[in-house]
Order: sequence, then C-alpha cells, then structure tokens
Amino acid sequence: MCRHNPAHNPILCILPPYVLDGIANNGTQKQRAAALRTKSADNTFRAMRIAQQVPSSATQHAPVPLAELKPVRTIYHARNQQNLPGDVVRAEGGPEVAGDDAANEAYDGLGATFNFFADVFGRNSIDDAGMRLDATVHFGDDYNNAFWNSMQMVFGDGDGELFNRFTISLDIIGHELAHGVIEDEAGLQYLNQPGALNESLADVFGSMVRQYAGRESARDASWLIGDGLFTGNVNGVALRSMKDPGSAFDDPVIGKDPQPKHMDDYVNTFSDNGGVHINSGIPNHAFYRVATALGGHAWEKAGRIWYDAMCDPRVRPNTGFVRFARVTADIAGRRYGAGSTEQRAVYAGWDAVGIGLLASDL
Repeated sequence: MCRHNPAHNPILCILPPYVLDGIANNGTQKQRAAALRTKSADNTFRAMRIAQQVPSSATQHAPVPLAELKPVRTIYHARNQQNLPGDVVRAEGGPEVAGDDAANEAYDGLGATFNFFADVFGRNSIDDAGMRLDATVHFGDDYNNAFWNSMQMVFGDGDGELFNRFTISLDIIGHELAHGVIEDEAGLQYLNQPGALNESLADVFGSMVRQYAGRESARDASWLIGDGLFTGNVNGVALRSMKDPGSAFDDPVIGKDPQPKHMDDYVNTFSDNGGVHINSGIPNHAFYRVATALGGHAWEKAGRIWYDAMCDPRVRPNTGFVRFARVTADIAGRRYGAGSTEQRAVYAGWDAVGIGLLASDL
C-alpha cells in the first residue's frame, strides 16, 4: 500500500497525465494497457489520505558541519508489485547491485541530489535535518512513471516500447526529490499557478542537479527534463525543454508537447490539476533566460536567487507567477545590489515570458 501524509501534497509524478492520455487513445493494445494501469495507480495514490506522519529528523539530529553532510540512502526492490517500500537491495555504502541498473542509478541519483543541495546551498537533505533518502525501483507492471510521495522516491521500469526505466535520467531523480524540498520550504499548492510554479521549481532544481554533476555551464547545458526517457520509437527528445518549451516531443502516439513559454499562451484548463505540467513552461523559460544571461554555472547566481526565493516567507502556498517573480527580483537586488547585472537579468528573464515587473512591485 502506498503511504501518504494528508498534511502534505498528493504524490507528485514526473510524467504528465496528458502524455498517458495520448497513449491511451493512440497506442497499441499493449501500450494502452500499460498507460491505463499507470493512470489507475496514479489516481488511486492521489486519492489516498492515510494519517501517517512523515518521519522527521528535525528533533533527532544535531546541526552537522557542512563538511560532514552525508546522505543515508536505502534502495528497495518492489518485485514489480505495488507494495512499498519492498525488499532492501542496497544500503548506504553498500556495493552495486549486480545486473540492476535501476537500483544503482537510483542510489547514485539520490547521492547526486543530496550533494547538490549540500554543496551549493548547505542543505542537509530534503528537510534540512538529515532526512534519510529511500527509493523503490521496479515498481508495478510496466509502470510508466516516477513519483515522490512525501516519504520516498518510487520508480517504474517503463513499458519498454515508449519509455525506458525512469531512473535513466538524473534530472528526473533531482526533480522528484526537489518536490520534497519545495514541500518543506514553500508548501506550494498543487493546483493552477501555484502548482505550475511547484512543477517549475522542481524542473529548475532537477536540471541544476544534472548540470552540477556534469559541471556544465548554463550555456552548454541541454535544459531538457527527462532526456533519455523515451525509446527510439518516440519522436521526441525529452518530457520538457526549458530552453524552448513546446518543442520536446511531437509524436503520433503521445501527442505534441503543449507547454507555452509566454503568458500570452497560458493554458486555462481543469485537467492536469489546472495545467501544472503545462504552464510550468513559462517560469521554466524565465529561469533559463536568467541563467544563460548571467553565464557561468546556473547554480551560482540564478539558482541561488531561485532557492532563496523558494525559502522566502513571502512565498506562500497560494503564490503565483507574479508574486514569485517579484520576490526573485527583490532578492537579486538585495544580494547583488539594486540595478546590478543580476537584478537586471531577473527583470529581463521575466519580461521575456510576459511578466513585466516595475520597481514599485517590489
């Protein structure tokens, strides 16, 4: 049974529902069956409200010097069932699991995400208090998704026809764990603009996890989310493109990438929790514009501004794009100086996606 704490967000999945809808409508019988099983499982998990507290390390861990921050990872094997967490196959410091790429990719991805938040932001795991990092691989039967359920990561193997295993892309792992950080700091509602901002922040940090691991500059990075997830049967490069939202895929089975990159094309919809995976393209592109304008590594300036904004008390659960943009601009001015190159880049980045800011907005 999938455990869930009702005080937290519903499970947060990497694969948008509109992709599964496309497969259910246009795929082969096998592809449709896998998509429908995935949708059924996802809908069930979202509906569950089991009163079980997420283990908190806040009262169990004394402050740890930054140089001593270390992850505590455990990887479980679900044996293609839907019982969580499953059987332990690798614990912290243990050897690689022979012949199991998913288990080893999950272990390495959890470590890379922990190291990114620790090294760049001095953060001690998801809750900044040493929370252990658990992940289950080989979940379900051809399960086409990965999700964070407020307690752990869960990865499906994909159907092998349209999707590879969901541990294959480091930015997916970073994205899902970042949902935990967002939940802990901003608590953004998973609906409409706050939900799209939630998804965007997860993409921002997921992309930076990958860039940090590869020491990529902002201008050299691909800015793709889910690169490698599609098999060769899909006409697409990734689930999303922060560089050019709307261009990630155009396939007769899964459909066309619906993301806008400008407020003129904002999608008003009741599906996808009010378009959380769709309209996230707008703040995604704003961050891309800021990071590439500033150059260097995305996490050094743009990432710091976005992280500080996420942690700012002015960002409340119902925060939309404009309020978040105002906070980033204010933080850029406070950190780097009013009228600085950094603050001007933030103004320009938001303006490029149709969110113009004035000094009086701050």
